[in-house]
Amino acid sequence: QYFIHSHMLSEWGLTKLAERIGHEMLDETGHADVLIRRILFLEGKPAMVPAALNVGGDVTSILQNDLAVELQVVADLRQAIAQCEQESDYVTRELLLPMLDDTEIDHAHWLEQQLRLIQMMGLQNYIQS
Repeated sequence: QYFIHSHMLSEWGLTKLAERIGHEMLDETGHADVLIRRILFLEGKPAMVPAALNVGGDVTSILQNDLAVELQVVADLRQAIAQCEQESDYVTRELLLPMLDDTEIDHAHWLEQQLRLIQMMGLQNYIQS
């Protein structure tokens, strides 16, 4: 979803926003890399089933759709961390904690800020900035 949104924003000439969404894509790729390596180390087989994509049609819906993904990831990470604690898998728990922090602070919070800016300044002023 981030990959598509980044390219859409770039095509629309919104390069700064496209770069930031591209940054989110790279962060998520890094998270996936950590998880895949851990699963393989534990002799599991990663189940790579992508979630449904919700591609936005304008700047606001792109940000809203990406925020929805991040909020779901926060919930999933909290559940996974609780499961790790239940299973006494503290190594995996320690791998997930920075992902939770990154998702809450760097991703979800940033998206919430952008949507708030659009409400405060209007879409046209936001795009100009």
